[in-house]
Amino acid sequence: MKKEVLIKLARASIAEAVGVDYAIDLAEMIKQNGWLKEKGACFVTLSIGERRQLRGCIGSIVAHRPLYEDLIGNAKAAALNDPRFLPLGADEFDQIAVEVSLLTPPKEVEYSSITELKSIIRAGIDGVILKYGAHQATYLPQVWEQLPDFESFFKNLCMKAGMNTECLSLHPQIFTYQAEEYSEAH
Repeated sequence: MKKEVLIKLARASIAEAVGVDYAIDLAEMIKQNGWLKEKGACFVTLSIGERRQLRGCIGSIVAHRPLYEDLIGNAKAAALNDPRFLPLGADEFDQIAVEVSLLTPPKEVEYSSITELKSIIRAGIDGVILKYGAHQATYLPQVWEQLPDFESFFKNLCMKAGMNTECLSLHPQIFTYQAEEYSEAH
């Protein structure tokens, strides 16, 4: 039930953003699913094609508004405002697969060395936030599927944050979180 509600709300938000008719009764959906009013943080990931190429991914790391507002805002932003991609066109709407990830609150990881950090981070389970000064980036837990080992995961995360691939040597702040993933069958 939760999956259907999240996917339907995300898809309806994307449809509205790209001008496709896909009506839902938001007030009724919220009334029937009170948990949507609770503060929540989510990411919306869009993929396209048989090989599930990334087509947009935007989200919130920390819960700061009701889940339904976060989901609507992030779904529209994933479709239109991911700087890595052109805005999604109405002609692509039926070709995309939608995934919603609900995030747990991030927890800071205390570590004294890269070796210790490696022993703490759980590949495939933990999403990771890396912070160093003005630099910040995150990878959802499902990114481990593309970058399955600690070294490649963190080298790419460092680059995503706009830093050298060896940025762990600077001892950045590391936070972990987990995600409940709800993916559309496509």
